[in-house]
Amino acid sequence: MKKQRVRRGLRVSAVLALGMAAASASAGAPPEWTAATAPFHVVDNVYYVGTEGLAAYLIVSPQGAILLDAPLASNAEQIERNIESLGVPLRDVRLLISSHAHADHVGAMAALKRDSGARYLASAGDRWALENGRNQGDNNYGVMPFAPIKVDEVVADGQKIRLGEVELTAHLTPGHSPGCTSWSMTVNDRGSARELMFLCSLTVAGNTLIGNRSYPAIADDFRASFAKLAAMHADIVLTGHPGTADVLERQARREDGDADAFVDAGLLSRLVSTSKADFEAALSEASAAEQKR
Repeated sequence: MKKQRVRRGLRVSAVLALGMAAASASAGAPPEWTAATAPFHVVDNVYYVGTEGLAAYLIVSPQGAILLDAPLASNAEQIERNIESLGVPLRDVRLLISSHAHADHVGAMAALKRDSGARYLASAGDRWALENGRNQGDNNYGVMPFAPIKVDEVVADGQKIRLGEVELTAHLTPGHSPGCTSWSMTVNDRGSARELMFLCSLTVAGNTLIGNRSYPAIADDFRASFAKLAAMHADIVLTGHPGTADVLERQARREDGDADAFVDAGLLSRLVSTSKADFEAALSEASAAEQKR
């Protein structure tokens, strides 16, 4: 059952990504991507402040807050309301980070940066896309434009960023985008230390795997990221498309009394394994199509 849920979530995320309109990331987007959902506490100082179908996570401390992802431009006001409803003034958001440079994850980031005055940190691999306001790499769905975002600091693989007592580690896991970045941190879960992973997308999602002129290393990057993540451990996994890790479903289970609903030490491994299998199948299909030309 768990493997079926993982595969279903990955396929849903891929299909949704392919369905985005080239002219406008919000036009024709699935309704859940903009549907309001009440913010909620995940674990320790981590909160969900996104929509029903696209995640944004707020990590708070007495010295300020960090926002991870700001999906779709049309969601900006909703995300800001969610943050402030938690008792965090927008001006207290000091750092902005993201998983990858696609409009469904950073479309509202320029607005959040402007309204909060926060500094934005991102990987070198995604910097061009972020500062030019468009996804990078050949694909079958075209350009997904978004407001350009100035990167204030480039983060390297393994770099730790700190805000007060909060410490996050950047793990470059390219493939889905050239600068796809997963983030990890240690959280206190009711007295137990747990490793939390904000996992960047691992799906092919319409990206060209063979002959990608804008991103020629895409296949090698995917394989390297799968190997890297397979060697890592996480007790809690949170994803940009909440359905991939059943984030909202887990929250509902917790409300029903399952205190450990978010804890699943095998989830990262299952997500990597399923994503790798889907990638290899897509690569094989692309190779067969290439040979027929």
